[in-house]
Amino acid sequence: MKKNILKVCALAGLIFTTSGCGNVFLETDNYTGVDVETGLNSVANISTALNGTYYQLFYPYFAGNYSLAIGDIPTDLSYWNGKTGHWDDIYTFTFNETDTYLKYIWEYGYKVADNAARIIEASKAIYDTSSDEEKKQLDLCMAEAYALRAYSQLVLVNIYAHQIKVNGQDFSNEPGIVVIDMPKEALKDVSRSSIGDTYTAITTDLNNALSSFDKAGGDRDDAKYIGKAATYGILARTYLYMENWDGAISAANSALSLKPKTNTLAYTADAYKALYNTPFKNTESFFELAITNSNNWAASSYGTLWSTYNFSPSPKLKALYEATDCRTSIFGDGKDSTPQAPVFNGGKLSCASTSNPAVATNYIVNAPEMYLIIAESYLRSTTQYDISKSQDALLKVAKRNSSIIDTSDLPSNDADLLAFIKDERARELFQEGLRLYDLRRWDENANVYAYNSPDVAFTFSNYKISNLVFPIPSAEVNAGFGVEQNKDWANSLPKNK
Repeated sequence: MKKNILKVCALAGLIFTTSGCGNVFLETDNYTGVDVETGLNSVANISTALNGTYYQLFYPYFAGNYSLAIGDIPTDLSYWNGKTGHWDDIYTFTFNETDTYLKYIWEYGYKVADNAARIIEASKAIYDTSSDEEKKQLDLCMAEAYALRAYSQLVLVNIYAHQIKVNGQDFSNEPGIVVIDMPKEALKDVSRSSIGDTYTAITTDLNNALSSFDKAGGDRDDAKYIGKAATYGILARTYLYMENWDGAISAANSALSLKPKTNTLAYTADAYKALYNTPFKNTESFFELAITNSNNWAASSYGTLWSTYNFSPSPKLKALYEATDCRTSIFGDGKDSTPQAPVFNGGKLSCASTSNPAVATNYIVNAPEMYLIIAESYLRSTTQYDISKSQDALLKVAKRNSSIIDTSDLPSNDADLLAFIKDERARELFQEGLRLYDLRRWDENANVYAYNSPDVAFTFSNYKISNLVFPIPSAEVNAGFGVEQNKDWANSLPKNK
């Protein structure tokens, strides 16, 4: 059996016909392209493999749609009008082990991780015999591969395992995921690492990525490729989840320092709308997918989910914005919207220049998140606690609401400031796929499965959402190669009282 990678001439190129090669762990598709077992023997082939890895990331089954959607859809920030069947089982918490979305996120997350691992090992294998210029290219390939592997495994462990920390409580010893530290051979047994070991692998990869970027002399300075700022951003997010507050502050500041233009964000309606009018014009984004008019997922796109597939911001989220908040400038009603069955225009995915949410770019790592990480971390750190620095960082984002001018307009005590930060993360990070993990790590008693718009109610109230763990896809468990199911996962679902 051979494993092959997609051969593409440009990032996110054309879709090729695929065929499977059996129900085995880390099954990869057979593509027309370079043989991943024997063909990664030159810089050119490794570069082609890297493009193929970006393509797997770009796919709608992973960061192109599903792995972002699952972070917002089953939370208090989304509303489903019931007109279509997309994501309804996730939204209503009636999913099971055969859920299609969970299956594809698992599959494509591991495609990214496994292909990245092969790029790393192939680069090491030819490194010593390569020219100095080729070594720089290999260092860059390895840097991006390390970062992509870390990102994919962070997504996977957040979805298929318990949150590592829940308001100080440590779940590091609980089952995590199958860590891809080396390429995994087909038909070989595997096992899940602990959550703690998974996070160790993620942080190690991110630090290796940063070292490799330095050896390469920098990154591509193109947000369509993962670079140093985005890598620091993912590291900051990872440390936030680990409650490593000092590490989160340092990594977030490093990310921002590499993009000095983000010292000032958009604070007017026109400036904010301009961030999302046209792909690749968002000066606040460190890493975004290469979705364009010609390369997009049409009906399977993330933008379609937030428009014609009838998901919209929940009434709870809308109520968090004041009329003076510029972020509401991108919120509008779509065609056939009614108060009882709202249809959204796409929001951050509206792409006003085309009026087609399907061609909007997905924003993966962005500057405002860094400021919010710094704000929360200064407030919760035991060694660097500083409420003034927390307020300063928070103000960078909170000024999107023009009624907030300086830190005197922000809460001045810890409890109220933390509550404001939580609400600000809801306002700012909507549609970036992070809400579920925030609710879980804060140990919030969440209200989910909203219905009966505009007089909205929730099917489940005060749900201890930190308990939620999604099931491992049954196809993987039943393949018999050692991946064990999450024990009693169904008992973590919300129930009517």
